[in-house]
Amino acid sequence: MKREVHNALVVCTRRIGDVLLATPVVRSLKAALPHLMVDMLVFEGTQDIVSANRDIRRIWMIPERPPIGAHLRLLRSIWRRYDVALSVLAGDRPTFHAWMAGRYRVGTLLPDGKSWWKRNLLHEWIPFDNVSTHTVVMNLRLLAPLGIKPLGTPVVGWRDEDEASVHHVVPEVVSHRRYAVLHVSPKFAYKTWSVDGWVALGRWLVDQGLVVVVAGGASDQRAYSEQVIARLPDAKNLVGHLTLPALGYLLSRAAVYIGTDTAVSHMAAAVGAPTVVLFGPSNPVKWGPWPKDLPITAQSPWKTRGSQRLGNVYLLQGEGDCVPCLGEGCDRHIDSLSRCLQELSVNRVIQVVDMMLAEHEQRVRAPGCA
Repeated sequence: MKREVHNALVVCTRRIGDVLLATPVVRSLKAALPHLMVDMLVFEGTQDIVSANRDIRRIWMIPERPPIGAHLRLLRSIWRRYDVALSVLAGDRPTFHAWMAGRYRVGTLLPDGKSWWKRNLLHEWIPFDNVSTHTVVMNLRLLAPLGIKPLGTPVVGWRDEDEASVHHVVPEVVSHRRYAVLHVSPKFAYKTWSVDGWVALGRWLVDQGLVVVVAGGASDQRAYSEQVIARLPDAKNLVGHLTLPALGYLLSRAAVYIGTDTAVSHMAAAVGAPTVVLFGPSNPVKWGPWPKDLPITAQSPWKTRGSQRLGNVYLLQGEGDCVPCLGEGCDRHIDSLSRCLQELSVNRVIQVVDMMLAEHEQRVRAPGCA
């Protein structure tokens, strides 16, 4: 890269969690080149996760299956608009979009024979590893050809109006009363814990004097969330009622967060909340939430097997010789359940949550802490 760089585009047309885990690339670019104007290209419906990110100037959006007219309009708008375009995904379309947008292009690609034509679209490419390298580390390798120092923590942003909306529905944030956030409903059934487990955990938290806040997306297994909430009458039901930036602010003040393998768990880890995340079939090496301010590692800070702790994150893995199977539930489809999570003991979860709460209380009471 020999030209002077004034603007850059980061392409991440995938799910909300993928977009969040691409924000360290943006933060690293801005930290190294404060004058740089950085934009992102994402799928419609995922933009909320970066809508309050002050590192990003503009967010381009495209449907997952765009009509040809809308796609052509996007291509005309981004054609060679950027000095640099980075694709964090190895797919055909994100690589093509990077080629369209950037005068200098870097992307991740599978090191196979089928990707030869995509290699011809890029000036530099990084071999994509979907098993042994954490997503954050994988994304940040794109910066090496540019000589940019990588910074690891994903960025969660919010605005004044987001804080105000949280204060309205959860006044405990203002009064500094302790509260726990439970994100009970991941997008796919195979990542869910048991309803009985959530209910028992919620009742235990209430007995400890905490306010229980149940959060979740409006479309993320709504019926599942309602089963949990119906049996936790003292809980605050915020399912579908907060934007992602507002949720980020809520998480940043929580005494503890408990969730499964979701984008919200990545948010909780990134803002520094004491985070307990329940993992079953998913690969923690690739998808374990990145703890706040954790330095970059060679491949991943997480191991494949076993419960483990790093910084503000405790990754509690289900039991069984098959864990993690890397599959979509025991029946191998997204609507099936995973026995390793369904059979995860609530006593194991409570033990870890109790430990994280005790540590949080010690920090809060330490001299100099707010």
